[in-house]
Amino acid sequence: MQPSIYVSLSGQMALMRRLETVAHNVANATTAGFRAEEIKFDQLLSDKTDSPTAFVSGGSTYISRKAGELTRTENPLDVAVTGDAWLAFQGPNGPVYTRDGRMTITPEGELRTLNGHAILDVGGAPIQLNPNGGPPLIAADGTITQGQQQMGALGLFTIPAQANLVRFENSGVLPDMPAQPALDFSRVGVQQGFMEQANVNPVSEISRLIQIQRSFDSISNSMNRTEDTHTSAIRTLGETNRS
Repeated sequence: MQPSIYVSLSGQMALMRRLETVAHNVANATTAGFRAEEIKFDQLLSDKTDSPTAFVSGGSTYISRKAGELTRTENPLDVAVTGDAWLAFQGPNGPVYTRDGRMTITPEGELRTLNGHAILDVGGAPIQLNPNGGPPLIAADGTITQGQQQMGALGLFTIPAQANLVRFENSGVLPDMPAQPALDFSRVGVQQGFMEQANVNPVSEISRLIQIQRSFDSISNSMNRTEDTHTSAIRTLGETNRS
């Protein structure tokens, strides 16, 4: 098989990986706090042929940290994080970080995510409110009050820029480096009564889907033409030998 076939196959495999990430992003375009999945490809050079041949790598995925748009909900239990920071909730094996600030209060007064995970303060402890204390007031630094009584504060955390993120459920992430409590509230904070949308642009993602499909078809057509050329050459060579 000619190197061009291998190059084309590597290109198709890369396009399939890209298609998977785009489809996942489109499926979660309406998921609050969702972070889009991107993929990065590298060029691989092979010296196994007469001349160096470039192939596309399998690609490595990463989670985009770009902020999504904020939508006003007027719900006192909704908060949107501003700046490069994250809320935290209790996962099965420790804190999970999220930009989805939609919360509920249990009958016992526990502050939880919509999926039932305990919201954590800056010390990593669950937050307890007064179930009969009325709607909480949440300040920009995360401080929570009910009436005139301070009940706790939402934990805000920063994740190192070089940390790799692994997805937890739809809107949570697990970094491979420790997150740190946010200290500068001039740069980060929360807005009560708002929620953050997914950082996915559906129109752009659908345009990518169309582009990927066209590129895949173009490579397929090129491979078919190459195969036809090889078949024709073999047939011609066979006829010549018989002569």
